[in-house]
Amino acid sequence: MSTVTFESATRHYPGSDKAAVNALDLHIADGEVLVLVGPSGCGKSTSLRMLAGLEDVTEGRILIGDRDVTDVASKDRDIAMVFQNYALYPHMTVADNMGFALKIAKVPAKERRERVEEAARILDLTEYLDRKPKALSGGQRQRVAMGRAIVRSPQVFLMDEPLSNLDAKLRVQTRTQIAALTRRLGVTTVYVTHDQVEAMTMGDRVAVLKDGLLQQVATPRELYDRPVNVFVAGFIGSPAMNLLELPTTEHGVQFGDTDHPIARDVLAAIAGDTVVVGVRPEDLERAPDGEGLAVDIDVVEELGADAYVYGHTWIAGARHDITARVDGRRPPAAGSRVHVRPRLGHVHVFDAATGERLDDGIRDVADAEVPVTAIDATA
Repeated sequence: MSTVTFESATRHYPGSDKAAVNALDLHIADGEVLVLVGPSGCGKSTSLRMLAGLEDVTEGRILIGDRDVTDVASKDRDIAMVFQNYALYPHMTVADNMGFALKIAKVPAKERRERVEEAARILDLTEYLDRKPKALSGGQRQRVAMGRAIVRSPQVFLMDEPLSNLDAKLRVQTRTQIAALTRRLGVTTVYVTHDQVEAMTMGDRVAVLKDGLLQQVATPRELYDRPVNVFVAGFIGSPAMNLLELPTTEHGVQFGDTDHPIARDVLAAIAGDTVVVGVRPEDLERAPDGEGLAVDIDVVEELGADAYVYGHTWIAGARHDITARVDGRRPPAAGSRVHVRPRLGHVHVFDAATGERLDDGIRDVADAEVPVTAIDATA
């Protein structure tokens, strides 16, 4: 079995009073694609390098299957790593680059060629086998790097931001190819990225890290609908969730001129007279003037069928930015004012002091008690 397990794995660099990775507990199933995501310096690449044997584990241990590899040399861990800079030999052909590790391992030439040709067929690189890397595009070079990993038939693939050197269009195309490939091969894969959109589209599960600590590991849908704290709520989703600290009322929270209801058990768990309420941009709807929260529109970003409006509002004398998704064919104009409110059943509630989630998560759209209404200039 090619499972991967981190058991309280910690990496403490000499001279630092803070662990780069702190007591990471994580189990990755056989054949699963798990994405490590978080801002720069959160410990995701260090975690990957610990698994690869490129960083020492200060405390805890790491297992591949039932085998403890904490102190095993990198070359003996039966893993293959794909880097962001391709790391191809410029003087070798594509075929030679893909088969180099097999050559070092003294795999017979015939078998080596068969494995290279099979990987090239999977990656649609057959016609490029005799070319040098300089004759390839960035996306093709990254596929060669993938091929070099595939021919080794490792227990685990490790990918360290493999798409960060590609332009935006090629990045979308290549991530789709990699996602399809990893699922087709069924090899356990640990993928590191700082791009949360990439994480949501690539992973069977996503692990979110901050300051060396694991915040949440869950499916992309669960992360989106039920973030465990304010950090995950604000990090997952593009554009980001609107997070507002609002005063509580007898039955809920004061959302501008509207008393927005919240379940009694959630209200009972609130300490203090304010709470952080999160609302996704797509879960804000237009309210009649004088109801909800008044938002002054600063920028309208038109994307075709949809548009995003970026505005601001004032709560207790403090300015807060607000983002809403609107009908792309009837967006409000920049400089105008609209009133918005959350769709009932589509808010996230967090403790204002700790940032921890207080409710069980949003309900499905079908459970909402009010109709879905687009924010538009004609309402």
